[in-house]
Amino acid sequence: MVPRYSRPEMTAIWSPETRYKIWFEIEALAAEAMGNLGTIPADAARTIREKGDARTADITATDVDRIDEIEHETRHDVIAFLTWLGEGIGPEARFMHQGMTSSDVLDTCLNVQLTRAADLLLRDLDAVLDALRRRAEEHALTPTIGRSHGIHAEPTTFGIKLAGHWAEFARCRTRLQAARAEVATCAISGPVGSFASVDPRVEAFVAERLGLRPEPVSTQVIPRDRHAAFFCTLAVVASAIERLATEVRHLQRSEVREAEEYFHPGQKGSSAMPHKRNPVLSENLTGLARIVRGYATPALENVALWHERDISHSSVERVIGPDATITLDFALMRTAGMMDKLTVYPERMKANLESLGGVVHSQKVLLALTQAGMSREDSYRAVQRAAMATWTALGTPNGRTFRDELLADPEVSAKLDAAALDTAMDPAKDFRHVGNTLARVFATGGL
Repeated sequence: MVPRYSRPEMTAIWSPETRYKIWFEIEALAAEAMGNLGTIPADAARTIREKGDARTADITATDVDRIDEIEHETRHDVIAFLTWLGEGIGPEARFMHQGMTSSDVLDTCLNVQLTRAADLLLRDLDAVLDALRRRAEEHALTPTIGRSHGIHAEPTTFGIKLAGHWAEFARCRTRLQAARAEVATCAISGPVGSFASVDPRVEAFVAERLGLRPEPVSTQVIPRDRHAAFFCTLAVVASAIERLATEVRHLQRSEVREAEEYFHPGQKGSSAMPHKRNPVLSENLTGLARIVRGYATPALENVALWHERDISHSSVERVIGPDATITLDFALMRTAGMMDKLTVYPERMKANLESLGGVVHSQKVLLALTQAGMSREDSYRAVQRAAMATWTALGTPNGRTFRDELLADPEVSAKLDAAALDTAMDPAKDFRHVGNTLARVFATGGL
């Protein structure tokens, strides 16, 4: 991933240095298990651990170059690494990798990396959830207009709007925990996964030390449906980010201006127009979400491998593993920061809510008329007639509010006098359940 959208802690998980350290840990643990079982000399296992630890404790760029040099000849990355490792271990290196195959190292390492990445992403999600909950509680009773199809619908509160996003990210967190658990498996089962040359107890030993579970049945590779589920989960998280980013972008439009990204002192919005305050963070998040979602498809296509194993998945995972997790890590950090500092304009929200002359209360009037004895069909016609008259005359000298149109309609006034109409249109009715809704959302974790 490009440095612009990368953070050091996540990037380090995917560095060659980290990968080789994990490879050695797998090899050393397997050797220790074999030493315990008597498959290889216990002294050899101790030498592999001691000398290997010293050799991999501080892998340098020169070491990486040396491994690359060997791979240039061998055309095999694991063999190149084992050769480099053996240069520092000596004769006992011949006891490494006994009965194992390259996939035992590669697949187990990948799953270690994915679980570490998931841990960082879960922490990132916690930051997003904290920001959203704080702002939702802050604006629990801040009135705003709810929109469907982009058109004014009925009043809601900005807190309820944000609570909906909080619930979505809470579900994402639950899914990511499950995806992490699903991908946290280890395979040390040898060629075609038959354990013909390696004892299953070796796999169990390595898995326990790495915080993984033994893969119940591997085919030389760990089944890729696990990884497909992991990357699809990242894609869902990315979609949650984009939905929130899209909302911010709409609310920041000049015609709406109900909320906007924090505009830093000294920030510039345009090279040509000094007045511009653009939603650059949310637009950036929309683009990053597209990248993460794009990696779900190749992960799904990796599921279908030939027989017990091929390596068509390998090149894919070398790209999507780092890029998807690094991108999502950055995007979640940016999302949390954006929501933490989001500038909210309650007065603008109120003005927009009232800008259509009160027609947003049409359903309440419809219900009041039906309860007063008018048929639903007749009530709908009467309320729509008043609403359309208000809508089309907005801003004109002869324009009337929705309330005035209703009172001027004999069919309506015969059922509802001014006091009854005001009671029906009371804005307080829109927010009487806000507290219960927020309590329910945060109590259930959005599930």
